[in-house]
Amino acid sequence: MHMRTGAAIAGILLLLTIQVEADGSGDPAATSSTDGEYSDSQGNPTFKIDKDGTVDWYTSVGYIRYTANCMQCHGPDGLGSSFAPSLVDALQTLNYSQFVDTVTNGKKNVSASQDLVMPAFGTNPNVMCFLDAIFVYLRARSDGALGRGQPQNNAPKPAGYSATEDACMG
Repeated sequence: MHMRTGAAIAGILLLLTIQVEADGSGDPAATSSTDGEYSDSQGNPTFKIDKDGTVDWYTSVGYIRYTANCMQCHGPDGLGSSFAPSLVDALQTLNYSQFVDTVTNGKKNVSASQDLVMPAFGTNPNVMCFLDAIFVYLRARSDGALGRGQPQNNAPKPAGYSATEDACMG
């Protein structure tokens, strides 16, 4: 009996460890880069943070765009508020395509006890032109690779970034 209890506790601890280290999009390690934007082995946007704390350009821009467009509901640093849930927690299980779908099309979850509505941002260039950067920032926060507040050091702006941004913004 005592041995089964020990095994059960070990199993629960293993599950808790797996949940804490979970990432809905899989392993966040950067395996490729195109024009300063990093991708993981599955092709999902991801972050790259150097040992000295320097973040890639997209993570830095993601912080700025998250703060300008998402913080009012989802709280500072993606930690949630009384209006909307923590995105740091949500990205533990939410993958990149689910994130894109939710931001683009919105989400409604209405019941007798709650009325949760995420508006659709699919036509808002201030969000959609920076969607990958916002995801990258939140992924770094969710994975525990990036602390609270604005990153202090970021990689330089990639060549061609401004032209791509201007083209998207119209």
